[in-house]
Amino acid sequence: MSFRQCSHTAFMRSLLLLSLAIALVLVPAGIAQTAAAPAAPPQTHYTPSPAFDLSSMDRSADPCVDFYKFACGNFAANHPIPSDQPDVDQFYQLYNVNTQELNGILTKYEVPANQHTPNQQKIGDDYAACMNTALIEQKDFAPIQPLFDQIDTATKSSLPHLAGELQRYSVDVFFGYGEMQDYKDSTQQIAAVDQGGLGLPERDYYTRTGDKDKQLRQQYVEHITKMLTLSGETPQQALLDANNILAFETRLAEGSMPVTERRDPHKVYHPESLADFETNLGFPFGPFLEAIHSPQITSLNNVSPDFFPAMVSAVKAADIETLRAYMKYHVLTTFASDLPKRIDDENFAFYGRILSGQPQQRPRWKRCSSAVDHALGEALGQVYVDQYFAGDSKAKTLQMVHDIESAMDRDLDSLTWMSPETKVKAKEKLHLITDKIGYPDKWRDYSKLTISPTEALGNLERANAFENDRELNKIGQPVDKQEWDMTPPTVNAYYDPSQNNINFPAGILQPAFYDPHANLATNYGHIGAVIGHELTHGFDDQGSQFNGEGNLSDWWTPADKKNFEARTGCLANEYSGFVAVDDLHVNGKLTLGENTADNGGLLLAYMAYLARAKKDGIDIDKKIDGFTGPQRFYIAFAQNWCENSRPAIIRERVHTDPHSPDHFRANGAIVNQPGFAPAFGCKKDQPMDPTTNCRVW
Repeated sequence: MSFRQCSHTAFMRSLLLLSLAIALVLVPAGIAQTAAAPAAPPQTHYTPSPAFDLSSMDRSADPCVDFYKFACGNFAANHPIPSDQPDVDQFYQLYNVNTQELNGILTKYEVPANQHTPNQQKIGDDYAACMNTALIEQKDFAPIQPLFDQIDTATKSSLPHLAGELQRYSVDVFFGYGEMQDYKDSTQQIAAVDQGGLGLPERDYYTRTGDKDKQLRQQYVEHITKMLTLSGETPQQALLDANNILAFETRLAEGSMPVTERRDPHKVYHPESLADFETNLGFPFGPFLEAIHSPQITSLNNVSPDFFPAMVSAVKAADIETLRAYMKYHVLTTFASDLPKRIDDENFAFYGRILSGQPQQRPRWKRCSSAVDHALGEALGQVYVDQYFAGDSKAKTLQMVHDIESAMDRDLDSLTWMSPETKVKAKEKLHLITDKIGYPDKWRDYSKLTISPTEALGNLERANAFENDRELNKIGQPVDKQEWDMTPPTVNAYYDPSQNNINFPAGILQPAFYDPHANLATNYGHIGAVIGHELTHGFDDQGSQFNGEGNLSDWWTPADKKNFEARTGCLANEYSGFVAVDDLHVNGKLTLGENTADNGGLLLAYMAYLARAKKDGIDIDKKIDGFTGPQRFYIAFAQNWCENSRPAIIRERVHTDPHSPDHFRANGAIVNQPGFAPAFGCKKDQPMDPTTNCRVW
């Protein structure tokens, strides 16, 4: 449950946590080394966005008619989309600044020196290997050939072991396996199996019947054909394999659970014994568990039970040549960034250009900086924090968190639709929430991870295996609630329902989201709304099903639950009415949790702002740049969502992302805010102050 869309680190936490989707450069094992000049360093200099961006506003727009246009109407014209991005918004602007800062750190350490600590040398070596594209070209397919050799000799009986080995390197084939906290006993970490194995973003890409969907599947076949041809197959064989791969993945998709159903924790929690799972599977699971380096288990959570019969049926129906080609393709796309340029370019041509509408790849330095953050995030993050998150930022952010938690306490008291009995339970949960700010108290140990300055793909394989083993070794161990699921430089935040904590990495506690020099209203509108958003996730349609201890437990009276569902239903219907692009509507059910968090979080941040201003003796009616404090608060909030996006990425996100498109994250929350109309003098029945609106918290 994150503030912004993204892929996530821990496999099973992705059931309830989604983070900012920053594409990662992934890294090649090696033959003889030859020194070569690395790719060019950054040329563009990125600067932070202003905390209160007057230049993005369109003051000719009526804030009571379209507040997004008023707050962000000039943003797109002032911020054309760079060719290496699918869109541009506050998150991407800060991501560029942070990546530039990470790159400055990495270029310092890529040159070996005696004074470097082991971790500093590791991040420098990882970056140097990733940047050495000449050496990657020279090695060609040699680094990946050992995996190809195993695939070429695979039989159906050897598939479980081979699937485990590939998954250990993060190659997504057949299904998923990982660890999770037990939903019914949050002190326990258990094994889990889940649907997976798809090359398109999610199941409905295979099942929708519209002309654009059919065209996309044809483009996917053409892309697989090119990838397999580039890897050595004849064009004729590659085309046959590509069509068979699509047919195979379609069968996996048809057995998969839709994204909206996966939002219900009860529908993804099916614990069973390993013996029962193996019986239903029809073959021993032990070879897979051994290959993926899982601890011994006697039970697991079968997240998507209907998927596995479909998967077994699909494997039985497919010939071994198709399954070999399927695994090869997934190896190629997993390691594409650190294979020869012809593979990297073709992989981007489909996933970047066709799916996201992005004309060009991000520069190599950006991708390699992100790759090191992915592989060695806390080693790199430790240096980042020392340089960019010093002073009193942590203490001031924590004060805002406490202010907003106090606001929620008062908000619960004011609710007329919730009974005193349920309010007591809600407050118990609220008071048990823990706050994590900036970075972990204990840094991760990378001493057993080998990083070479000349083995880009080898570094990636080892880093993926290291992380896989680290995650799986949690199974059966006590839960470490101090661990982070995001790296310190990440431009995002999240709530963890199983741990009942809110987490704000140092990467988002930077301008424009948090500016130590900005006024109170601006910071509470920016980062305060982020804090309120994550806090409200504990009480959205998913988080509300977990108690203060992090267990899946119904703490609601039946009447209160009915009232809650009616109010969240109002939000689902409201957002489903928004048209995102062309004739494609926002999916109000898919985005319900994030919309609930946006609406509730903004209300809490405003309550906290007013209380803090009163306590500090700040005159909220005093105008700055022509705007009162409440007006600046709401403008700052809306400017979190100023954006300029390509239609292709909007379409992809509507299908897959539990967050609404940015425009509707601004206006969708604003129309439900009791403080907005008085702040801007809006009259009842104007678009931003409708007669009927929705409110949960």
